[in-house]
Amino acid sequence: MAKVNPIQLAKSLKGVNYPADKAAVLKAADTNDAPQAIKDILTKLDEQTFSRPTDVTKAVKELD
Repeated sequence: MAKVNPIQLAKSLKGVNYPADKAAVLKAADTNDAPQAIKDILTKLDEQTFSRPTDVTKAVKELD
């Protein structure tokens, strides 16, 4: 996994209504005052629709 604490990632995604696109995920991270490291990693995700939080976690893991 890209160096992200999975608990911090989950907190950063709080309030996302799934399915969600990359923009919604980034907006939630911003709203939840996610650490800059998490925001940076989320910006590297491909444009896609995530069906649930685990889809975001999986996509982050695949960034390595």
